[in-house]
Amino acid sequence: MSKKFYSFLLLLLLPLLLHAQQQPDTTSRQEAPIRNIDIENVDVLPSAVEIDGWLLLDKDIQTELDGAMHNLYNFKYDKAEKQFRSLRRRYPQHPMPYFLMGLTTWWKIMPNIAQTKQYDNLLFAYMDTAITYATRLYEADNKNYEACFFLAAAYGFDARLNGERHNWRRVTVSSKRALDYLEISKQANDLSPEFLCGQALINYYSVWLSETYKLLRPVLLFFPKGNQQLGVEQLRIVANNGFYAAPEAKYFLMKVLSEQKNSAREALAVAQQLHQTYPDNAYFERLYAMLCFNEGEFWECEKISKDILDKLNRGLPGYEGTSGRYATYFMGWIMQNKVRNLAKAKEYYQRCIVFAESTSETQSGFYLYANLNLAHLANGEKDVRRAKQYYAVVAERAERKSDMCREAQIYLKNN
Repeated sequence: MSKKFYSFLLLLLLPLLLHAQQQPDTTSRQEAPIRNIDIENVDVLPSAVEIDGWLLLDKDIQTELDGAMHNLYNFKYDKAEKQFRSLRRRYPQHPMPYFLMGLTTWWKIMPNIAQTKQYDNLLFAYMDTAITYATRLYEADNKNYEACFFLAAAYGFDARLNGERHNWRRVTVSSKRALDYLEISKQANDLSPEFLCGQALINYYSVWLSETYKLLRPVLLFFPKGNQQLGVEQLRIVANNGFYAAPEAKYFLMKVLSEQKNSAREALAVAQQLHQTYPDNAYFERLYAMLCFNEGEFWECEKISKDILDKLNRGLPGYEGTSGRYATYFMGWIMQNKVRNLAKAKEYYQRCIVFAESTSETQSGFYLYANLNLAHLANGEKDVRRAKQYYAVVAERAERKSDMCREAQIYLKNN
């Protein structure tokens, strides 16, 4: 088992416990009240635990941070950071304010994580500081599960970003520590839905990885036995009852449901709720557009794609080349296949190619399919020279055994 595969496994199992307020469900799906957590959804019921001083469970702090968390997820970074700095002035030796500042930094990186590297050191510094203060709390009281929560989450973000940067040794160390503290913190599962999020991800992804990557099964023997159905139900619990972890649970719930054959419509409903709650979150908006496209909701996809491009033109935070690549491809396909405006279709596909090249994402499906569709359009206009140009790109960059590559090779051979 290679170190890279081992690190990849650990990385996917990390609890990325992001934070924001819980919003009312705007979808038609009615959820039952879930604060009454069933015993089977909780691995360990806690014995008497002293929670005085736990900011994570402090309702006054939650009320105070309600707007800040919404601003964070809605990409209003300055407003969110102002309130987090206020929290830091009052609790300078508690991990929460440093973790939240790190979380804000993470969402500055997230929309274009491969290209946005200028915030890396700042994120690592915030997470290291959160780890330092959480470690002090845990060493003073080994039943301080709030400290374990922040240790698991901070090490998790450290591992996640190092994984994106291919720092595999650091990934392995931080992942192991995150999982260790996650195991301890599950003692507090019944105290708050926040603590269930990490367990939900392990329950689902340990089974998913075993089924998807058979080579990882020997490594998975060292991890807790998973239960996919339980993991999905736990994500629903956190999504509908969490304060801090609800949006992240909804994000993972959306991804999990979109992978299941009969759950794509529910995934779309979750994506719609995330977009309606945080309309200026570029990452959520483009995922919503993609699910609309995949589910045949083309007119909604068109509306959302136009909104993405408008925000990109206005320079809103998070709206950059990757979002533009998504939106222009969807618009090109809709113009080609639904509106039948081929001139507009070509314009959008060409813009998609420019966006992809600007972010060095020229191995992606959007880039390749934009070239392929432009080749089709050029061939339909009997413009063999231009069709050959686009097919040549597909033949060079697509997977050799793919249908599009074979199509391109045949066309180039015949012309």
